[in-house]
Amino acid sequence: MNRRSFLRAIGSAALLPILPRRPFAATTNFRRRRPSDATWPSQSAWKQLNETVGGNLIPVDFPINKLLDENIRNPYYIGDQPGLTETLGWVDAWATKPSVYAVAARNANDIAAAVNFARENDLRLVVKGGGHSYQGTSNAPDSLLIWTRHMHDIEMHDQFVPQGCEHAIQPQPAVTVGAGTIGMQAYDVVTTKGGKYVQGGGCTTVCLGGLVQSGGFGSYSKHYGTAAGGLLEAEVVTADGQIRIANACTNPDLFWALKGGGGGSFGVVSKMTLRVHDLPEFFGAANFTVKAASDDAYRRLIREFVSFYHDHLFNDHWGEQAHVKPDNTLEISMTSYGLNQEQARKVWQPFLDWVARSPNDYSLKGRVNIGSIPARHWWEVQWWKEHWPEIAFPRDGVVHGLLDDVLVNVLPQPLFDFDTRPGASPNNAWWKGDAGQVAWFIWGFESLWMPASMLEPDSQQRLADALFAASRHSGFELHFNKGLGGAPPDAIAAAKDTATNPAVLTAFALVIAGDAQKPAYPGSPGHEPSVAEGREARKRVHQCVDQLRAIVPNPGAYVSESNYFENGFQQAYWGGNHARLADIKKKYDPDGLFFVHNGVGSEQWSPDGFTKL
Repeated sequence: MNRRSFLRAIGSAALLPILPRRPFAATTNFRRRRPSDATWPSQSAWKQLNETVGGNLIPVDFPINKLLDENIRNPYYIGDQPGLTETLGWVDAWATKPSVYAVAARNANDIAAAVNFARENDLRLVVKGGGHSYQGTSNAPDSLLIWTRHMHDIEMHDQFVPQGCEHAIQPQPAVTVGAGTIGMQAYDVVTTKGGKYVQGGGCTTVCLGGLVQSGGFGSYSKHYGTAAGGLLEAEVVTADGQIRIANACTNPDLFWALKGGGGGSFGVVSKMTLRVHDLPEFFGAANFTVKAASDDAYRRLIREFVSFYHDHLFNDHWGEQAHVKPDNTLEISMTSYGLNQEQARKVWQPFLDWVARSPNDYSLKGRVNIGSIPARHWWEVQWWKEHWPEIAFPRDGVVHGLLDDVLVNVLPQPLFDFDTRPGASPNNAWWKGDAGQVAWFIWGFESLWMPASMLEPDSQQRLADALFAASRHSGFELHFNKGLGGAPPDAIAAAKDTATNPAVLTAFALVIAGDAQKPAYPGSPGHEPSVAEGREARKRVHQCVDQLRAIVPNPGAYVSESNYFENGFQQAYWGGNHARLADIKKKYDPDGLFFVHNGVGSEQWSPDGFTKL
């Protein structure tokens, strides 16, 4: 079934239960064109665009029912489909819809041609690299898509100086990546082969172009800082179709906006040059789960962990997550920087001893896995296959004694899932812990930066009480690598010179609470979103985070991982930086060609981005 037939088949009625009900603007000044309009570009116009971009204009297919039953759980497969996004939708908010055409861009000239065509023909324009947007910002029906998936050239530099900065900035190691480069591609070149580090996402299939423009965190951001803080230069196509260089010396205002101002709002990035860093000898992980026998015991466990975190983990050696769950379990899934196995275990021993002293109140579920490996191998898929074959590829589903006694105690727990399609790159892999995001339909999702002041001894009890109260409504995660409290001064200084909400600079963690259904899509038999259940889940998520907002003086949220219905998103995402971003938006995109939900300037448009209010 082709795209148009599919859309006719499901009908608009199928989408009514999940799409938001909003009033239509009483007056309008401008409306973008749709295929049903007489002024929609002619076939000859599209043919000319196709010739301009070297034959890389493609109609976008959308056989969603077929996809749901085949490769929809494979993020690499999803990324290879111009009509798909990794998140399939959000109850009462949006559902992924295909563009009419996509320019499968290969360079900045292709992007400029698409931008000019959209502007001159009053088209809705969207940009997609990895398609990881939870809020649906990389897709829109009746639109022209600029698809950067194939722009993934990578070049290492020993001594890079941004253009025009020859007398202002010292040469430094860097890497230039195409805008469609995903994390695993960058890590393979920079870390596995190059022995260096670049700040990409924790999820291996996140596109670096969108990551940097939204701020960007990886497993080791507590040490290296944000991805936006590592941007040295960008090549970007602005709304006038001009290909510009943006760095600290050339178009510095645009450069600053691209560092955390939100993807898809200021232009289309074609390539970026990012700072690279030295690797430590080891990366590692700590994974275990503690179960409390009662609510009172759980309160004490949370209180003990808060104190332990402040005393032993509040530094740049530890990142990733602690999961606080309604069933009175605390799940630790953290990563370590620069610690060998003995050092990492020594850090955790006091906490594990505390747990062991109360066997009637606490029990460990499964194994305690604390270990380290050479940092250069962290994303080396073949190394994992060779050194942990029984765990990665068990013959009979059982982890055998020798591995349990030896390798599990040497290697950390995180493992990969693999892209098994014929001809797929052997490096196509993703952490098992990220599998839950693949093809999910979000019910509710919110984030909140937690200030480091809450870790002070006189505030720890208040923080612990709020964490416990929040867990009565919904499970949530403390992402320690997504707050820069405890980071080195240079990482904080670089992040301070970005558009990200300054709350990140003094936060010890980003709280994330969410719930979802997977795989699901409206109008798909057997995969219908559960609307009523989703609304109840959204309410629980909101009540959960509200317990924590009550103790945070100036709440802020991370733009890429936040509520679709975020109240006062301008302040939540960017704080005092929003006014400056709004001015830069007016300068480089005065007519609002680039629209994304809850992006800078989006309040001037209807929710679908078609009508100027």
